[in-house]
Amino acid sequence: MKDPRRPIGVFDSGVGGLTVLSALRRALPQEDFLYFGDTARVPYGSKPLSMVRRFAWEIAGFLLRQGVKAIVVACNTASSAALPDLAEDLSVPVFGVLEPVAKAAQGYGKVGLIGTQATVESRSYERYVEVSWARACPLFVPLVEEGLWDDPVALLVARHYLEEAPQDLEALILGCTHYPFLKNTLAKVLPGVRLIDSAEATAEAVAKALKEEGLLNPEGQSRVVHFVTGDPESYRNLAERLGVRVEVLKRVSLEEL
Repeated sequence: MKDPRRPIGVFDSGVGGLTVLSALRRALPQEDFLYFGDTARVPYGSKPLSMVRRFAWEIAGFLLRQGVKAIVVACNTASSAALPDLAEDLSVPVFGVLEPVAKAAQGYGKVGLIGTQATVESRSYERYVEVSWARACPLFVPLVEEGLWDDPVALLVARHYLEEAPQDLEALILGCTHYPFLKNTLAKVLPGVRLIDSAEATAEAVAKALKEEGLLNPEGQSRVVHFVTGDPESYRNLAERLGVRVEVLKRVSLEEL
């Protein structure tokens, strides 16, 4: 039976999905959440899609066993690898980040995309929007995971990756949930280009769907339980540097998935 009081599950390879979690909490202040960061296996973007697909199924299964009422795949690479199969086969609603952000980009003329190697090579975004230019940026995720999003080295890397972007680019899809932390750096390299990330668009889509499904929680308190596969204190320190307070944090071994 559908139980609106159950939490929403959100997962990502690491801390990147916290951008989506924060947007979800703003859009759905009465919901409770379980956030899963697969920090022992981050980054996903350099791994084969078949491997990422297996990771996504393992994590989704874990979240289902915790009793979630819906799952948000807050990772572009995992969305590219595992959707729409997850949505078709699981017993709860499943949301990815690709379609909402692509729809947000449809009103622009020349649209670019930056993402992980796996996301760019999968051409998943092209199902929803015409992409004029795309570039894999594999060093961005480690920079964010190391807390270096505003460091001079991030600016050097961004200039290297974006030096061949078209001069008439109007919008750039940040095709990884880690990338919004680099917005200030990216804006310095591409002034005047609209940077579109998945957080707000995904949160709006989830809120609308839960309302239509009668799954809005009337009595939740925006509680969040964080699960990680790597070192909990490293995750806590980085999450709190990113402005996310971590009150309940649990470590999950890979054998439990």
